[in-house]
Amino acid sequence: MCPTQAVNIFSMWLATQHGFYSIVQKDVDVYFVRARVRKDLVNLVVLLNIDNELLEWEGADYRYRIIVNRQVFLEIMIKLATTLDYPNFKGRIHERTEQSHKLPAYHRMWATMAELQER
Repeated sequence: MCPTQAVNIFSMWLATQHGFYSIVQKDVDVYFVRARVRKDLVNLVVLLNIDNELLEWEGADYRYRIIVNRQVFLEIMIKLATTLDYPNFKGRIHERTEQSHKLPAYHRMWATMAELQER
């Protein structure tokens, strides 16, 4: 492998009350926090009070992203965990006007994963 080629060591999806994120580790101290909806990343930047540049990559799988180091990545995870204050995720999404448009997608995701459980 070429030394300048990024290595995807880690990745995850996060469905939160603030937005839907795909986080990938591109190098030892480089994480891309990606979103399909710009407002989701704006919510995250405001929630954490960080000044990372919100990038737009037209044609990319996830159009919007911020690039963070390990420390900020850990701060994101802690903040998202500590703002979890509801007993039902889909119910919370329904309550949040800016997120409620995602509810049909979350229902489909839930149903798909429930099918796997039944196999």
